Amino acid sequence: MIIAALLTVNAIVTALCFVALWLISLRLKDVSFIDAWWALGLVVIAGVSFMNSKPGSPHAILLASLCAIWGLRLGGYLLWRWRQHGPDRRYVKILARSQAQGWSFAAASFLFVFALQAPLQFIVSLPVQLGQLSPHLELGPLAWAGAALAATGILFESIGDWQLTAFRASPANKGKVLDTGLWRYTRHPNYFGDACVWWGLWLIAADAGFGAWTLPGPVLITYLLTSLSGVPTVEGHLKRSRPDYEAYVARTSGFIPLPPKRG
Repeated sequence: MIIAALLTVNAIVTALCFVALWLISLRLKDVSFIDAWWALGLVVIAGVSFMNSKPGSPHAILLASLCAIWGLRLGGYLLWRWRQHGPDRRYVKILARSQAQGWSFAAASFLFVFALQAPLQFIVSLPVQLGQLSPHLELGPLAWAGAALAATGILFESIGDWQLTAFRASPANKGKVLDTGLWRYTRHPNYFGDACVWWGLWLIAADAGFGAWTLPGPVLITYLLTSLSGVPTVEGHLKRSRPDYEAYVARTSGFIPLPPKRG
């Protein structure tokens, strides 16, 4: 009953937040801020779960804290990027194609953006929801390993975002490919860091006794990052717009950091 109640409350909170944001998008005629909410919304879910978990549970404190550090940093960065660069080309393309087929902006944005992302966010958040219901009074080895992995992911993603922002800020780099720093070892250090965070949070939830229940979370986010909304959309654009990108692809790992290939 406790699990069902927590999931129900969080599902309602998630749905209400996405509906409110959809209404805001109707005034802005832009949905690009939803990327920031992907991170910030996960912080909200973690916070609601924390308020409904056992007070002072070590697993709850660890999960909520790590999720908040990750989500507030990433959400703030994505909000800043949206304000700096304007509408995201991916969403512009999706909505333009839908409207060309006769959909209104309101219907297309609701069905293809907000209603689609809400259940995905809910599933990804399972480790920070159920892991906080831990009956254990101490953190075990899996929890400590998960905390280390999540912290590594936060650091990796943060450094990758900072390096990319600094690279793009220089006019001399227009049309060029970033292949230094973390980007020398993986074409997507930000996505790799993201995956590390959620697998780390899953290990903490597994230590709390909810490993099987929450496994869909990290599996889904890894699939989204590597095969659907992450790597494929970014690489397709870069291959068309950066002449040197194919050579970069040939020598640089696509996801897991590895030494660059020679030749």
